Amino acid sequence: MISATRLTVRHRRTTAIDNLDLHLGHGVHALLGPNGAGKSSLLRVLATAGAAVEGELKLLGRDPRRPAERLEIRRRLGYLPQTFGMFRGFTVRECVSYAAWLKDMPGRSAPDAVIRAVDQVGLTARIDHKYRTLSGGMQRRVGIAQALVNRPELLLLDEPTTGLDPAERDRFHATLRRLGGTTTVVLATHLMEDVYACCDTVILLHASRKTFHGTPEELREAGGYTAVIAETLLTEGTAGCRCCVQSVVPRQAR
Repeated sequence: MISATRLTVRHRRTTAIDNLDLHLGHGVHALLGPNGAGKSSLLRVLATAGAAVEGELKLLGRDPRRPAERLEIRRRLGYLPQTFGMFRGFTVRECVSYAAWLKDMPGRSAPDAVIRAVDQVGLTARIDHKYRTLSGGMQRRVGIAQALVNRPELLLLDEPTTGLDPAERDRFHATLRRLGGTTTVVLATHLMEDVYACCDTVILLHASRKTFHGTPEELREAGGYTAVIAETLLTEGTAGCRCCVQSVVPRQAR
């Protein structure tokens, strides 16, 4: 579903992703790394919202550099960026319906798809409430519903559990576990709880490069997130003292 070879992404003079090889099929794949490691930049490229400057990328067997194939990819993917805008005067139903329209969903099937997606995130009782009246966590759930409305084959989520209460986080993890059987899910997160609750593999980025790719159990056997980061710092010639490691390891992952 995702095949990247020597993928390089730059923002002006800054290299966000450096020479990445990545091949992912069905399942839930965690994307970990400290702030600035390149997680959001990679998700933007996978969502066809950005482009690589070097390397090859195939998504769902298609080349996003070709306009017709890029359009087909967009119809088949769901994407929740870390921050997203929404018309605050829309109801929840209208927000998710708008996403269905953007994905060229047939008009006859869209209304039922909207109801299903809203139910998946536990907002059925709020479906006709204005977006602006919702709490921050509920607004995040609307974003998740928008990403799910077209039953995507490729689902890209950037920090989706931010603002969710524990019960909703558990519900979301269960949804991802179900989707992983038929969908390629890439989940960028800082929370190891997300990783161990629902992810099949872990990709760890540090300083724009992939430094680990394996199962959560293999990450644990390697000493966990902190140990892998420390080993990376030592390999790169950076002093592996406690202060250096803590400067790049998110608090939730320690």
